[in-house]
This record gives sequence, structure tokens and C-alpha cells, in this order.
Amino acid sequence: MKNKKTVSLKNLLLSNKSYLLVAFITIVTGALVVAGVITKRTPVVTPDLLTQIAYTMIMVVSLNLVVGFLGELSLGHAGFMYIGAYVAGLTLYYTNAIIPFGLLRFFLAMLLGGIVAMLFGFIVGLPALRLRGDYLAIVTLAFGEIVRGVLKNITVGDMIKNPAVGFNIKDLTTSYSKYLFLIAFVLVLITIFCVQNIAKSKHGRAITAIKDNEIAARAMGVNITYYKLIVFAIAAFFAGIAGAIFANYTTVAPAIFDYNYSIEFLVMVVLGGMGSVFGSLVSSIIIVFLNVQLRSHLTGNLAGLKNLVYALILIVMMIITSSPRFAPLREKMNWRYIKSKLGSKKENS
Repeated sequence: MKNKKTVSLKNLLLSNKSYLLVAFITIVTGALVVAGVITKRTPVVTPDLLTQIAYTMIMVVSLNLVVGFLGELSLGHAGFMYIGAYVAGLTLYYTNAIIPFGLLRFFLAMLLGGIVAMLFGFIVGLPALRLRGDYLAIVTLAFGEIVRGVLKNITVGDMIKNPAVGFNIKDLTTSYSKYLFLIAFVLVLITIFCVQNIAKSKHGRAITAIKDNEIAARAMGVNITYYKLIVFAIAAFFAGIAGAIFANYTTVAPAIFDYNYSIEFLVMVVLGGMGSVFGSLVSSIIIVFLNVQLRSHLTGNLAGLKNLVYALILIVMMIITSSPRFAPLREKMNWRYIKSKLGSKKENS
């Protein structure tokens, strides 16, 4: 009975490792910020970096739903994020005088940003019913560029006088800005819960069947139209939520949400593993931290080397994670392998 309990505990920990990782980060960093150890002037980890990691996690996990689980290539995910940021910014701006509670305004703005992005996700999902592979990738890429092109030419009163430069609403978020990263990590947990429950349900099995063989899935009675649209809509909804967090974090400028930003999220999905939520979380942490450190250390005349160093590191990481030559190294880095070695050492002692 004791062995059975031990095995079940191990399985429980492994099956919930994504929640445990995010919960650990949230609790530890939250305590360090309250204690004053982590501040905006801390050299390595700051609340802004944690916020950036959190909304990137949401973006990568939601994109993994489309790319990893459904098997469709999307290159316009940053477009949904831009829509969510834009709508959230407008909501916060126009409800500032009506709703006195900052957090209530934030959640309202986040919800509206997610819903509007979801509607556009449904629209983008329509071509997915007839297009696959490279053709769908081109459509989603075009969508992201269209969104950026339209929104950077729309002025909105005193809020967006120069749309090409963007807007900043941080003055409206002072009541909760210090702990925005904690709110963002809670939203990461909600995103993980939704995506993992979809993946483990009968709907997730239907989505995986479409990825494996669409013709066979259709023959088995799977509603291809329904599942493709719903996956694109859900992924866009969470991208919109990530955009709302982004709008509360920094300036929303159209230059940020170009196709390179979408490809960066796609790189994180591939690096973490197709269909792996935990891998998406880990790759988000690594890539965001890497980007921030390179940006802060390679300045002045060395700024041009950032992209070169970043690309070289990504190539090395991809080779290590995918090349058969490094299979023994990956096996030794596996969590189960490490636990088995630790267990054997305890038995020998």
C-alpha cells in the first residue's frame, strides 16, 4: 500500500508540474517583492520582467493549442494580442471616470479585449476550414499585418493622437501596477487549466484526431468545422487577455506586433515541444529572460550583435532538443531519469 501511495504521489506531481511551476514562481517572487528583495532596480529579475514572462506564457500556451494540438500553422498570433491590447486600452481610458476601482476596470478591459480578439479568431478560423499548411500560414500572416496596418492609422481623441507611435495607459493602472505580475501569473494558471482540460477531454481527443488525419477524423464523425473554429477562437481569446496585460505593462505601439513577434512565439512553441504545455512555459521563461539580458548587456556599438547572438543560442538549443546525437544527454536531463538515480542512491545508502 505504501508503494502504491508513493507512485500515485509521483504521478500526481508529474501530471500537475505546469501548475506547480507557475505556482512556485508566483509565491516565491511575490514574497520577494513584498520583502523588497525584488524591485524595479534589481539587476537580474524585476517585476516588469516577471510580467513579460507571464503574458508570454499565455501567448505561447494559447498558440500551442493551434499549432501543437490542432496541427495548424499560425503566423499572426501577435495580431490577436494587438487587438486585445488596443481594446483593453480603450476600455481603461473611457471607464476611468465611471468605474473608481482599478482592478474592476482591469478585469473588464481584459474580458472585452479577449472577447473582441476571440471574434476575430473566429473570422480567421474560417479560412482554416479549406486551407492547410503554408496556405493557412500566409492567411494568418496577412491577418496580423492587416490588423497592424489598420490600427496604426486610427486616431482616438486625446488617447491616441499619433497612432503610429501608439499609446500608454500606465497612469491609469497605478492602483495595481506594482502587483500586476501576480495577477498575470494567476491568469497563466487559468490559461493552463483551460488548455489542459480541453486537451484531456473528448474534445481534445477529437482535436488531436484532426491533427493526425483529418480525413479519418471526418469519417469517424468528428465535426471538423466546429473544432477548427473553436480552437482558433479560444487561442485568440487568451491572446487578447495577454494583450490586455501588455497594455497595462508598457506602451502599445504597432511596430511591436509585427510578424517577427508572432514568429518569436512560434519559436517558443517549437522549442518547448508541440502539444507540451509545460514545455511552452519553460521555453517562455528561457527566451524572455534571454532577450531581456541580451538587450540590457549588448548596448551601444554592440547592440547590432543582439540578434546574431540570440539566433546562435536558439540554433544550439534547437539542435540539443531535437538532434538524435544528443538523445543520451536529453535522457539524462529527463526529470524521471534524475528521480530514478536519486532513488537508487537512497537504496544503496
